[in-house]
Amino acid sequence: MKFTLSWLKSHLSTDADLDTILEALTRIGLEVEGVTDPAAKLRGFTVARVLTAERHPQADKLQVLSVDAGEGPLQVVCGAPNARAGLVGVFGRPGAAVPANGMVLKVAAIRGVESNGMMCSTRELELGEDHDGIIELPQDAPIGTAFADYAGLGDPVIEVSVTPNRQDCMGVHGIARDLAAAGLGMLIPPTVPVVTGEGPGPDVRIEDAAGCPAFFAQGVSGLTNGEAPEWMRRRLTAIGQKPISALVDITNYMTVDLGRPLHVYDKAKLSGGLVARQARAGETVEALNGRTYTLSEGMTVIADDAAVHDIGGIMGGAHSGVSETTTDVVIECAYFTPEAIARTGQALALTSDARQRFERGVDPAFLDDGLAIATFLVLEYCGGAASGVTRAGEAPLGTRTYAYDPARTETLGGLAVPAERQRAILESLGFTVGDDWQVTPPTWRRDIDGTADLVEEVIRIEGIDKVAPVPLPRVPGVARPTATAEQKVERRVRRAAAARGLDEAVTWSFLSERQATAFGGGAFTLANPISEELKVMRPSLLPGILSAAERNLRRGAGSVRLFEIGRRYLAEGERATLGLVLAGERAPRGWRQGKAAAFDAYDAKAEALALLAAAGAPVDNLQVMGEAGEAFHPGQSGTLRLGPKTVLARFGMLHPALLKTFDLDGAVAAVELYLDAVPPKRGSGFMRPAYAPPALQAVKRDFAFLVPPALSADALVRAVRGADKASIVAARVFDVFERGAEKSVAVEVVLQPGEKSFTDADLKAVADKVVAAAAKQGAQLRG
Repeated sequence: MKFTLSWLKSHLSTDADLDTILEALTRIGLEVEGVTDPAAKLRGFTVARVLTAERHPQADKLQVLSVDAGEGPLQVVCGAPNARAGLVGVFGRPGAAVPANGMVLKVAAIRGVESNGMMCSTRELELGEDHDGIIELPQDAPIGTAFADYAGLGDPVIEVSVTPNRQDCMGVHGIARDLAAAGLGMLIPPTVPVVTGEGPGPDVRIEDAAGCPAFFAQGVSGLTNGEAPEWMRRRLTAIGQKPISALVDITNYMTVDLGRPLHVYDKAKLSGGLVARQARAGETVEALNGRTYTLSEGMTVIADDAAVHDIGGIMGGAHSGVSETTTDVVIECAYFTPEAIARTGQALALTSDARQRFERGVDPAFLDDGLAIATFLVLEYCGGAASGVTRAGEAPLGTRTYAYDPARTETLGGLAVPAERQRAILESLGFTVGDDWQVTPPTWRRDIDGTADLVEEVIRIEGIDKVAPVPLPRVPGVARPTATAEQKVERRVRRAAAARGLDEAVTWSFLSERQATAFGGGAFTLANPISEELKVMRPSLLPGILSAAERNLRRGAGSVRLFEIGRRYLAEGERATLGLVLAGERAPRGWRQGKAAAFDAYDAKAEALALLAAAGAPVDNLQVMGEAGEAFHPGQSGTLRLGPKTVLARFGMLHPALLKTFDLDGAVAAVELYLDAVPPKRGSGFMRPAYAPPALQAVKRDFAFLVPPALSADALVRAVRGADKASIVAARVFDVFERGAEKSVAVEVVLQPGEKSFTDADLKAVADKVVAAAAKQGAQLRG
């Protein structure tokens, strides 16, 4: 919401300066997003008169001007075709920066002739698109005056953020009302003229009372649609709206000034009367933005006997729009149901100033007054004669009254405010307060729904900064831990990942349909996403991290090691998950190993096992199995499971077809670790058991087995480890040798004696158990 300071002061009688107003706006809930001072970029530009104009001695298209900017004549070289003696224009002094390109003016020689600044065009000052010549001002323009002051461009533009519940502040008058309630001056009520029309009003009716409960209209005939008055065009230009014509500018001005959108139809382009009805499936309308929209049933439209002319409450149609030849108009002032407006706008992906106000809810009691003001402005600046007013339907005033207790500001809001002060605040905001504290909100505050909202209004205006900070009550003694078991697991895994050299990423919880499909598709798709690239709730964390990896690699990163802890959104619910991506170089090229080494599936497996260990999973009991999913490369991926059904993680190299979806080149390893599948640890109290290292030294024995090609090393190691659980504490593969169809796997076994050292007989007994366990898997001890 933008407005100028002078515009605000046309509704608020105040002596407050700009800084005070800005501070008050933010304090009462209208956050100031920015302030623009148009005069700042025009510093150094003044009104000046050309005294003489002579041909440049070295260039046919240049002239040497003598310019008076209030301090005596200055020599200026100029190439504008309209430069001549006696012209009054805008002169840029040396040191001024040209707004259009930022060039700082200085004294310079142009084709051998010194030039002390420049005469400016409209485009160079960013005041329009005209660049055919320099600006020509009236002859009585005061020479030497700052151009910003002369043109009235020294009015600061304020932009505030209006929350969706504050429909009353979508107009300058509503913002002024809030500031007046905050003590910054007196609210100036709008002047509602009495417009006497002659004859019957326009032919309008309602067939969709649910979407358009009230449709008021008045006609004006014999008008001339020229330019809007200078003061109106200046205000609209200041907030970024381009003046078009008097009729269009009046409706735009009413929208911003009073928060009352209207629409004007060229009566000559209508076929019969206007009706507010529901669209028929397949109907189309070309809107004022030049786009054609296909309508569906349930959308409220304004149509005549021939076609649809208006997407009700959102945007008018091009076919019935006014032009410079318009002489007879119908002024529409209607009330559209906010919920219907929101649904239509979302379905059509169409937004406008009117929609922003109607879907919040405009004042339903301001129909007659709004129409009278608009008609008066049309008559004032376009001429013509007004018809009578047609009032179809009735606006839903829906007044509500609440029994209010002034003590609630302290019990609910934490601030004691005297009762009479509360009454004054509420009444200044337009509320009606009875002697028995029965409070009725004004018609423009449909967001008030209970006494808690009344407390909020009082606290907001009185000053939320006055609410004293009060510490929450604390249980005596040592504070108890508050983190849940799930949070503790995530904390341990996050620290372990960072300690292993991985960088944490935070990505969107939403994906494009293309990315979600690559991982099996999402269970939930947004009906009204902020972007088509953020439409589906993620079924996996890997797409977001892969996109981040692609951006880093494209920007020159040699090695990318990213992880993220978040939620997957599946049909059965949310799942806590860790995603991890390894891309680029695992080790850079060097004199020892030669070319750079890439990541492989074993790197992903190592990360998965280390992070599962940090999460508390029994990694020694895990089984490595296949079926990592279509996203992974077959034969270079797997899953880590507790039993055949409980999958704790999937890891490996990603499928090349998937990598093309994310514009990734080369091999990429990934891990998806399911934190919610990790079995919780049994509670053992707060005390950790005392660390008791073994009294005797461990013994290592090596075994080499000839194994069948189908036997996995994981199955062999688990069999060896389980051969004697009392003595064997670890087992690992340390060598693999293949020759033809034969395959040899060497396993290192760690034996830990208990109360006494192993004897040769003990070691032989354990070795026999190891060989027997391996034989059950089809492995034979090498001779």
